[in-house]
Amino acid sequence: MRFKDRVAIVTGGGRGIGAATVRRFAQDGAAVVIADLDEEPARELAAEIEQGGGRALAVGCDVSQRSSVEALFEAAIERFGQVDILVTCAGILRFNLVQDVTDDEWNAVIDTHLKGTFLCAQAAQKVMVPRRYGKMVLLSSGAARGYRARIHYSAAKAGIQAMTRVLAIELGAFNINVNAVAPGFVETRMPQQHADWLHKDYETFKAEVISQTPLQRAGTPEEQAAVITFLCSDDAGFVTGETLAVSGGI
Repeated sequence: MRFKDRVAIVTGGGRGIGAATVRRFAQDGAAVVIADLDEEPARELAAEIEQGGGRALAVGCDVSQRSSVEALFEAAIERFGQVDILVTCAGILRFNLVQDVTDDEWNAVIDTHLKGTFLCAQAAQKVMVPRRYGKMVLLSSGAARGYRARIHYSAAKAGIQAMTRVLAIELGAFNINVNAVAPGFVETRMPQQHADWLHKDYETFKAEVISQTPLQRAGTPEEQAAVITFLCSDDAGFVTGETLAVSGGI
């Protein structure tokens, strides 16, 4: 129960890494606020947690919109009285070579990942600074190093790593830790989208990626959640400003 009496907001919490993180927080005693653009899976997960004796709230949220993010934090505070932890898993994936990227596609990816992460971090610090306590983990990606057909996604994820360092510098004096996690190949919906764009069978695509991964397997959302929650725990109290690759060594 390492998160007993803590309240965690997880964006993109209805599916994938976000949902695994929500479950891990709830298992370890936290009250969880599950934010997702698609509210239905968030509600289902909240019901599952409450049926198991946990505390959960589902909130529909478009992280690219300031008013929606502000409403998310207001709902969390109204229900649970505080916010101690923020994990930003909300994201979308688009594929196009540079010459084919449209303004709408660029804006959608940058606004969801980079702007959305900033808006959530800004709202969180407003709550955390007066209490002189907080933990943030921002989701980056191995694609931050550059990935073909993902110029917008790579740029956003690299920006999140820089944002992590700046937030850690500015908020450290208020006992707020800010770190990032950069997943590798994880069994979620996103790799399937990548395979579809390449017009490849998913299992063939997966095998190609695994062949380049030292651990010779795909990762699981639960493995990402274990690292995310570690970074939000007091065990990681002297870790801030870091980006931790959870990638099987790829």
